[in-house]
Amino acid sequence: MPLRKDDPRSVGGYKLVDRLGAGGMGAVYRGRSRSGREVAVKVVHAQYAEDPVFRSRFRQEVEAARRVSGAFTAPVVDADPEAARPWMATQYVAGRSLADRLRDRGPVRGVELRRLALGLVEALRDIHRAGVVHRDLKPANVLIAEDGPRVIDFGISRAAENHHTLTETGQMIGTPPFMSPEQFTDARTVGPPSDVFSLGALLVYCVTGRGPFDADSPYLTAYRVVHHEPVLDGVGGPLRTVLERCLHKEAAHRPELDQLAQELATALPEPAAGDPAVYESPEDDPRTMGLRGEAWPAGAATGQGADFDRTTGTGSGRRRGRGRGRVRGRRTLWTAVGTVGALTLGLLGYIRFGPGFPDDSRTASSSSASRWAAVPTGWRAWQTTVYKPADRGEVKALGSAAEGQSDCLSQGASVYCGGHGVLPVRLDGRTGRTLWRAGLAAPGDDPTQYDSWVLGVYDGIVLVRETITEEGAADNPTHIVALDATSGSQLWSRKVNDENVDLIMAGDVVLTAESDGRTVTARSPRTGEARWAMTLPARDYCTFLSAGTDLYAQCFPTEQNAKYSALLQLDRADGTVLARRQIPFESGFLGVVDGHPAMVLADEESGSTSLQDSTFAKILLTDPTTGGQTTTKLAKTYQGSVTLASDTLWITGANGEVAAVSPLTGKELWHTRTSVENSGSPTYDSRTHTLYLASPSGRVAALDTRKGTLLWETAPRVGTASTDDASDPKALLYGGVVTVMTPDGTLFSLDPAHPERKSGPG
Repeated sequence: MPLRKDDPRSVGGYKLVDRLGAGGMGAVYRGRSRSGREVAVKVVHAQYAEDPVFRSRFRQEVEAARRVSGAFTAPVVDADPEAARPWMATQYVAGRSLADRLRDRGPVRGVELRRLALGLVEALRDIHRAGVVHRDLKPANVLIAEDGPRVIDFGISRAAENHHTLTETGQMIGTPPFMSPEQFTDARTVGPPSDVFSLGALLVYCVTGRGPFDADSPYLTAYRVVHHEPVLDGVGGPLRTVLERCLHKEAAHRPELDQLAQELATALPEPAAGDPAVYESPEDDPRTMGLRGEAWPAGAATGQGADFDRTTGTGSGRRRGRGRGRVRGRRTLWTAVGTVGALTLGLLGYIRFGPGFPDDSRTASSSSASRWAAVPTGWRAWQTTVYKPADRGEVKALGSAAEGQSDCLSQGASVYCGGHGVLPVRLDGRTGRTLWRAGLAAPGDDPTQYDSWVLGVYDGIVLVRETITEEGAADNPTHIVALDATSGSQLWSRKVNDENVDLIMAGDVVLTAESDGRTVTARSPRTGEARWAMTLPARDYCTFLSAGTDLYAQCFPTEQNAKYSALLQLDRADGTVLARRQIPFESGFLGVVDGHPAMVLADEESGSTSLQDSTFAKILLTDPTTGGQTTTKLAKTYQGSVTLASDTLWITGANGEVAAVSPLTGKELWHTRTSVENSGSPTYDSRTHTLYLASPSGRVAALDTRKGTLLWETAPRVGTASTDDASDPKALLYGGVVTVMTPDGTLFSLDPAHPERKSGPG
């Protein structure tokens, strides 16, 4: 749109060439720098520029918005919150909004849907890493660029429009069809899972043309979001399962973004050979044949995108055509401000910066004192053991720390533990309270003969490998047991013969071994129903591994003096062997680096194929297409445990030394000495660029992964501990806190900003 008479001709050295839109806070222009770089410039209305409260909030939000930068967001390039009329410039994106695209072309399907969904997950990951929760993810706030979606509007525009409707008690506004239940019931508890809920609602809308909680008014919509199950008519197959989890009422049960990316990549597979990269219209996509005129209800695609108050310009200009009147009508409905209890409804949502948690939380910054994310709402420092009485189920423990070893994993706000002599338990990650203990053992069972190792948690189901050893028995039965994550009650059990295979959870399936010891079956965690089966190579022992969206099996011949093992790449959908590569016997699968399966080559004299406590000096990379192999010699020989994360080898020695090594060049990036001995595998936190190590005695260290700087160490928590336990100590991540598990069954949770703060009993 052309500039108006009262529009400025330049702002902050940027020449304004077009008006892109306007909203309650200000106007958005397409600007051009002296070098020719195009930007989108948002200029605040004069009446808000005179308000000191708004100006202060705008200043804080600009500073926070600078931290949000990624491939699928539009970064801030310049700003002046102190100007007579505050302004901000962001990268200009030549593309229209997702709302416009949906209105004009209908549902998003096939390759386009995959690209959109995975791009939005990546965008949210960048936003959350910056300590921000978007709170208003909707089609109008997504731009469609040539190389993928862009998420815009990180709260700058909300500050003005909400200035008179947002109270200091944290009342929340947003766009009802895409808001999470916690945004309506208690805005102070809103965190990253809220954006996952909004993403689920947005994807349902993209596929069906209806929101999962649509109603005739924003108040009825709000009620349905809080109390009703989502309506997913028109969404089928694996995608429906993924979106159901995103739309779970309880934030803790929604998938985290890394897990969600894997599930969406599986549910929305890559295009077949010859498919175009993007279908320009539904009619061009053979997968939508027969759906024309059916997927979109009348007027459904016209309600989410009439908002021109954008931080980033688009090339689409103003709406045209028949849908404009309907858009204006729906927009008027959704922008009505009213109160339902403490609820304030509006079209634009306010984003709270800092870590995206309640106002009294500490904010993250680039300084060393405040680099950490805020702790979750309701969390306090705690310490407990897996042997504490439980609230429900088998209240008392089977054994004690003197006769058992434990191992734990975390998902959301819960910690799940099992082990040798340990019945499966679930703990509350906020308080350390033992919520339940599964009653699997019979009265009088010897705890020294009982094992229950937690394989994983998926869709509210806990999968456990249970073995009861009987003295002199020819067959010690092993079972895969599925437990309800809420109650700990048993849902199903199946006897397995895992003599020749290590069993794992792999995304949305659990791999079980049949009675012949050679057939591996992928089963549904919820029902135990078989999805596919495969036969292991004869006379091989196989270890299954999950790396990103890929599933692998490394199979070792059992005959003496074998020189090679096999690395199999499997199709998660049906177990088909996609590729089979011959690799040295003395190797261990690490994961995938830049699309290449990576193996650590153990020193021949050590004879170890374990990634723990081995001696190694080489990394083997396999080309996924040609099968060609490249060996990278490391700068020196290492001995210890090696973990691959963020395309870096994190190597920890028994003496407390830690090294970061590039698997592509073999170069040592840094080397640091700590007092955390026998730590096992470290834990990498991509949000804060931190590596955590824990010792069997409960000593914990945190290192900056960019330079190897030792940030802090703690004193031991459990005294002298054996280094011969069956499991390694672990640091588990939950929100902004770290939960540490030691093999003797001790668990404690600490705030990385105050690691020595005293813990209370769980």
